[in-house]
Amino acid sequence: MLAIITLLAFFAIGFTVGIFWGNSRGIPFVEKKDYLWAIGIYAGNSPLELRSPDNLKNPVLTAKDVTDVTAEFVADPFMIRSDNEWYMFFEVMNQRGEIGLAQSTDARHWKYQKIVLREPFHLSYPYVFTLEGECYMIPEANQTNSVRLYKATDFPSQWSFVNTLLQGYRFTDTSVVYFQDTWWMFTAISLDVLLLYYAESLFGPWTLHSQSPIIMGDLKRARPAGRVLVFGNRMMRFAQDASRSYGNNVLAFEVMEITKTSYKERAVKGDPILKASGSGWNAKGMHQIDAHQISGDQWIACVDGYREGLTFGLRY
Repeated sequence: MLAIITLLAFFAIGFTVGIFWGNSRGIPFVEKKDYLWAIGIYAGNSPLELRSPDNLKNPVLTAKDVTDVTAEFVADPFMIRSDNEWYMFFEVMNQRGEIGLAQSTDARHWKYQKIVLREPFHLSYPYVFTLEGECYMIPEANQTNSVRLYKATDFPSQWSFVNTLLQGYRFTDTSVVYFQDTWWMFTAISLDVLLLYYAESLFGPWTLHSQSPIIMGDLKRARPAGRVLVFGNRMMRFAQDASRSYGNNVLAFEVMEITKTSYKERAVKGDPILKASGSGWNAKGMHQIDAHQISGDQWIACVDGYREGLTFGLRY
């Protein structure tokens, strides 16, 4: 018995020394992570009333699913459907952000594929959409002080840079939408400042809206939080509520008026449409949604959320 106690004490001392030595050398054995992001699927009768399906175990994608690089977390998911298959693009944090791909036949059960876009700079928020039968992506690349457009040359795994749409700021979470014969671009330059641009063509030139910044000094509704929706004659955008902490929850806003000289919106509901669950994979917060209408009153969305926790092993 004494031998067992001695052995356990020796192991505990060695483990503790290893932690301190490893951290001092940048090689943590145990490291506390504040933002362990993962990706889930929500469903419901409206993009404003979504929840985790009873017959689906969330999250559907985590860092452990990434097989070709070492990932700290996955976040910022966007989906697109093509030939009865669903494809999801998302940020993979691998020392710097890269864009990963997962595939599904039913938008509920996902299989990670591989990294499909990497650059010498950080990439995230892969806003993917179609135009005239072609697939495009605007990932966040704020380290370049620009908004960059990519096109799928061999969908879904091959992407090429097309051109720079905007320059001059550290643009974040850029979201575009075609509405009333005009392209509109919502893009944040901080957590509390939102700019609006418009163009006749996706490829530009893009003009700063006369009311920009359309939001300034408001942490509850400035930064975009996913795909801008157009259904019927309505436009709806989602925003991160970062008033208490980054990635706290998601609010919805209906655009009541948008022209080249005016902009008005209203909160759709007072409560967040996505928020922390208090436990599990999204215990601490949620900050993105990409909702798709799959039938008249059926919607499905990819979302993300985070928890705090410990990571084990050698980082470098």
